[in-house]
Amino acid sequence: MKIKDSNITLMVKNMDKACAFYAMIGLKLKKRWEDYYAMYEAPGVVIGLHPSDGKPKGSGDASIGFFIENIKDAEKLLTKNKVKFKFDDGDSGKYIHFKDPDGNILYFTQPSWKY
Repeated sequence: MKIKDSNITLMVKNMDKACAFYAMIGLKLKKRWEDYYAMYEAPGVVIGLHPSDGKPKGSGDASIGFFIENIKDAEKLLTKNKVKFKFDDGDSGKYIHFKDPDGNILYFTQPSWKY
């Protein structure tokens, strides 16, 4: 067996709102099937958005991180779009933790190492 592609699926209450959010933070639309499913991509990750009744489906918390060059750019973007976030300046880098409209945990990081 050969795996050809992959994605992480997040359950969302409102497809239009979720799609607008993921486009706003910089992911590119790969494909959308009306209100049935949408795929957004960033380098190295594809996130699938699937409609849901809002009831928890997962077994626990997970987070999705996006590596960026300048944490201030992320701070400006989230502030401009009124997204609540928490800033963390740690040994491994600078982090901004935030949630999507459905409460999925995301973060931007400017790592302290070069990649």
